[in-house]
Amino acid sequence: MFSFFSPQAIHFGRGQCQNTAALAATFGTSVLLVHGASVSRAQWLIDACHAAGLTIETISCANEPSLPDIERALHQLNGVAPDVVIGLGGGSVLDFAKAMAALTCCDGDPKTYLEVVGDGRPLDRAPLPMIALPTTAGTGAEVTKNAVILVPDQGIKVSLRDPQMVPNIAIVDPSLMQGAPKHVALAAGLDAVTQVIEPYLSIKANPMTDALCHAAISTGLGALRELVENDTPDAWDKMAWVSTCGGLALANSGLGAVHGFAGVIGGETNAPHGAICGVLLPAVLESHLRKTEDHTEVSVRLHWVLDQVDSYFAQGDTGAGITALRSWSQKMGLPGLEWLGLSAADHPKVAAAAAKASSMRGNPFSLSQHELLEILNSAK
Repeated sequence: MFSFFSPQAIHFGRGQCQNTAALAATFGTSVLLVHGASVSRAQWLIDACHAAGLTIETISCANEPSLPDIERALHQLNGVAPDVVIGLGGGSVLDFAKAMAALTCCDGDPKTYLEVVGDGRPLDRAPLPMIALPTTAGTGAEVTKNAVILVPDQGIKVSLRDPQMVPNIAIVDPSLMQGAPKHVALAAGLDAVTQVIEPYLSIKANPMTDALCHAAISTGLGALRELVENDTPDAWDKMAWVSTCGGLALANSGLGAVHGFAGVIGGETNAPHGAICGVLLPAVLESHLRKTEDHTEVSVRLHWVLDQVDSYFAQGDTGAGITALRSWSQKMGLPGLEWLGLSAADHPKVAAAAAKASSMRGNPFSLSQHELLEILNSAK
């Protein structure tokens, strides 16, 4: 028995972004556009909305969304709700847009709706309609039911989560993604791959998420090198699809230890989420390998995943793939946790907090404090 949540529509492929204004107009005449640091990168959409007769207000999300940022943006709207929210940007922008679509309609203190630091209070009303346009092939935020929010005074990232928060429409156009800086492509691609591996190994996996992940794991691993090293259109098309599959999968079967750590480390260091996931993935896979028992379901799944890593990063040399993936990632510029701002002295505190993270609930193995510290030491 399982449930599956997804957008009402997913429009995938190059050129699909040109239909955004027309789709927005089906919800009404006023638009709130949440974009990244530079409004110039969103000008094409602003112009298209004006041409379609829509009024538009914009909010910039220059960094990963924080609770104070969201509170300021809600005050900026001054209680006037637009007909539709559009998010154009990476995962942080889309999370900010989802939070705005959800909380604009709610009467309570925004903090009370957050997990861990608040009450995890359900939304009082349905969110505003939302259209999500990702500009990175990594987070899958265009199809998920949560927004990751930094709470600065507690040094932690937590989720605002509700099944109603899945965007109404996701427009996944790889032409918006290609040409990203190499370090962005690397972090986003590793995040995308992680987000199809973890749901596949999750104890909450189901037949729908298995179908998505089984196809996407090999595609993502196969496209990653070409994406980062050569920036080819085909690799971006493939990784955009993998990212969307990962978003659908994690929204419906959860994640695991990589993301259990990532939220805590991100709150401590404010380092890029994808980079954190990329450096942790080999360490967590090694941890799984130490704990797995032969002939179990999770062992079969894990060894199939490791076979794929061996195939694409170690020329099929059995058992060499994890080391090869780590070495390649470092060669491409992925730093370790220490460089990202996490000192060894922080490890015990981070391990203790990560053990309580919601993503850990899907991990295929329970992890002791010692085992959590082993993972952090391996990724330093």
